[in-house]
Amino acid sequence: MSKPTDNPADPFKKALAEATKTLADDTELSVTFSVDPSGQTNDSIRLPQVSRRMTRDEVMLARGTADAYALRHRHHDAGVNAKYMPQGNMARELYEAMETARCEAVGARTMPGTAGNIDAKINVDATRRGYGDVKDKAQIPLATAVGYWVRQQATGRALPKGAENALDLWRGFIEESTGDRLDGIDDVLADQTAFARLARQMIDDLGYGDQLGDDPDQEDEDQEEEGETDEDEQEPDSTGDDEDQEQDDEASPEQSQDQQDDPSQAQVSMDDMADEEMGEEAEMPDSDEQGEPPAPQPVSDADPNYTVYTEAFDEVVGAEDLAEPAELERLRAYLDQQLEPLKGAVSRLANKLQRRLQAQQNRSWEFDLEEGILDAGRLARVVANPTTPLSFKMERDTEFRDTCVTLLLDNSGSMRGRPISIAAICADVLARTLERCGVKVEILGFTTRAWKGGLSREAWLKDGRPATPGRLNDLRHIIYKSADAPWRRVRPNLGLMMKEGLLKENIDGEALEWAHRRATARPEARKILMVISDGAPVDDSTLSVNPANYLEKHLRDVIAMVEKRKAVELLAIGIGHDVTRYYDRAVTITDVEQLAGAMTEQLASLFDSDPRARARVKGMRRAS
Repeated sequence: MSKPTDNPADPFKKALAEATKTLADDTELSVTFSVDPSGQTNDSIRLPQVSRRMTRDEVMLARGTADAYALRHRHHDAGVNAKYMPQGNMARELYEAMETARCEAVGARTMPGTAGNIDAKINVDATRRGYGDVKDKAQIPLATAVGYWVRQQATGRALPKGAENALDLWRGFIEESTGDRLDGIDDVLADQTAFARLARQMIDDLGYGDQLGDDPDQEDEDQEEEGETDEDEQEPDSTGDDEDQEQDDEASPEQSQDQQDDPSQAQVSMDDMADEEMGEEAEMPDSDEQGEPPAPQPVSDADPNYTVYTEAFDEVVGAEDLAEPAELERLRAYLDQQLEPLKGAVSRLANKLQRRLQAQQNRSWEFDLEEGILDAGRLARVVANPTTPLSFKMERDTEFRDTCVTLLLDNSGSMRGRPISIAAICADVLARTLERCGVKVEILGFTTRAWKGGLSREAWLKDGRPATPGRLNDLRHIIYKSADAPWRRVRPNLGLMMKEGLLKENIDGEALEWAHRRATARPEARKILMVISDGAPVDDSTLSVNPANYLEKHLRDVIAMVEKRKAVELLAIGIGHDVTRYYDRAVTITDVEQLAGAMTEQLASLFDSDPRARARVKGMRRAS
């Protein structure tokens, strides 16, 4: 249980978290506060940290950020967004800025209090970026100005000073390019599909029409026309068939009578029929030689119904192949510099784990034996009573099965910042500690190669957008350290997690199944798999064209398979996200700095000889 705290900001943060869930209309939403950049996923919101001082700026920024994310969670449909999303980078930025402004404006209509909070957030952001002092519009992103423009037109509210200056620098260009395009914005504001079409028209007006890609509405119409054409072609000519059937019926009695009167004619007819049958058999393929190809193997052992549109662009790659050696060294140095203050605490925990593991490996003695090494500690009783026989002892080894530990790290974009840094350094120290104790360690990471589907989605679009394509993104599974590689050779690899642009989407189910396959192939007698993640599986491209629980269901199926087979011991640590709803043996931590302690305690418990101690840690649901 968490200890009571006298932090005056805690009641405010608790109230704001509950209000955010209510505003988002999602009681299961996870709301956390962090010094890392604010962010949002399908089921979590990360807000700016509020210090004990609770300054007005901190409070207003937290409220405005919470309202903005909650309104987007409530009024934004990922499927519609993905359908109309442009292809080019600049067009995407414009599209996203306008969609964000739409969600906030819809909320401001029904809940006017949110408008003031979001104004405060916009003011803080604009002040931090120095928009109030900028004189050249080239220093202001066009997408930011367009977002301000849409918000102002939709709400009629004046912008904060810095944002107003940023918009004024671009106002002439925007008004001249779009004309009266936004005059009917009130009619489409609550309809995301209609607004998406309007946004695409504005992007074209602003000169980025070449980045829009194909018109999704036109593609839908083409598919409908193709479907109608196929139906027309397949419709049989009932009139002609009926006439042919009637002629056959009329002729058949006479032909039968002629065949009965003329045996030779009957024989010819039978021969013709035999020839026709033989011809048909000759045309039919030999089932043994040209039979149908066997059904493809299921993608997932856990769920045969889980499908993948294409695996052609997936990759399993070593960390050293994703960056040059010099860059890895630089990133590793940056990682060490970032976490220098944390190293002492992590090292102390690692030493504690090492002592517990070595205690399990130490040799023990058997006493009161009839032969072996003379037990000098029991000579006193022989002196006291010479008739007492001498006592001997013998050294024996404690059973300690050879073990391999796999660390599977979530490399999704929501881990960016301090969470991924601490996860990397903890994996670093833990690997060195276990290696000194004779326990092999494998460190793996999982993400995707691209945002919004990558090459897989492009192939799907070219193929005409087949329904329910399954997983629709390019996987990237990373091997930071294989179990047999000594740590000194792969030490720089974990610095790759600091590489800009590496962290993208997360598809947990397939990553867990991949790590499980690698673990079960190991020769060690005992395998342990620890998953470190900060949320549920999220991939916008996949979820926009499949059921909303598609990836989550597969993750649950994989976990059930791993736990049922019992070849690998599975445990998980959730960072700011309750993973206990997926994993039976799990810990949830609210601060990433608790990660080192949670990792060492969980692993140490697995090696503990006291079953009661193991039960205490295995049953733990949350870190204090």
